[in-house]
Amino acid sequence: MATLPPEPAGPPVAWPVPERGPGAPGYVPARAAHRQRAVAEGFGGDAGRYDRARPGYPAELIARIVAASPGRDVLDVGCGTGIASRQLATAGCRVLGLDPDPRMARIAARGGTTAEVAWFEDWDPAGRLFDAVTAAQAWHWVDPDAGAAKAAAVLRPGGRLAAFWNAFGPPPALTRAFGAVYRQVRPDSPAAGFWDRPALDGYRAGCARVAAGLGQTGAFGQPQEWLSSWERPYTTAEWLDLVPTTGGFTRQPGAVQRALLDGLGAAVDAAGGAFVMSYTTIAVTAARLP
Repeated sequence: MATLPPEPAGPPVAWPVPERGPGAPGYVPARAAHRQRAVAEGFGGDAGRYDRARPGYPAELIARIVAASPGRDVLDVGCGTGIASRQLATAGCRVLGLDPDPRMARIAARGGTTAEVAWFEDWDPAGRLFDAVTAAQAWHWVDPDAGAAKAAAVLRPGGRLAAFWNAFGPPPALTRAFGAVYRQVRPDSPAAGFWDRPALDGYRAGCARVAAGLGQTGAFGQPQEWLSSWERPYTTAEWLDLVPTTGGFTRQPGAVQRALLDGLGAAVDAAGGAFVMSYTTIAVTAARLP
């Protein structure tokens, strides 16, 4: 068992419960990710690329989740091709992966992860209980209320839910260049404004929604925020390998995809053909009450 402290240094972050529902500020039902299952099911169209290009997660975060859980039976929700599942297994966990896309689940199985195919909200656990429920870059596809209730039902007392995301930040000049590409090619797309604010802000807002769902169950302790910062270098080719794995990219018309990749590649080439991406992995986590 890892010896990292199970709780973060300093006081835990307590998110305010956001207003939700029609008419609530910032609430746009048509854009709620868990309502867009077709997008979530689109990643398997090139599952091999997804497994190859998507980054993993900080070892310190994986160790912290393991240390803060009462045992090593883990359900990895939205396991995809098994990127986080493999890291959890390496840390000594017995991992069951769950993903709605059989193409992604097949890749996960090839990598050694036992994976079942279902949406978490619809999945039948058949009486199985777990010490941790994890979701790496996936919980936004889960209904925040139904998912929280399901997690409470499958966790042992003291078990931990940990949902986490990699928020990336290119160097400032490239951030501006990437934004300019999207505004030129797809000025009407929400992605055009994505580059105007730190990605971490958007994920933190999502974590607040997760925390609200957990709070509504009455089954979890105070949700906390865990942060890990790290870096990864990318060449032009490596960055262009990653971009098509982002949500909704492959649903764009082929000509739009090519124009975006050409523009993004030209921006990296103009910066010397390589850059260092700054990542912050943000986790919202809470323990199941006895």
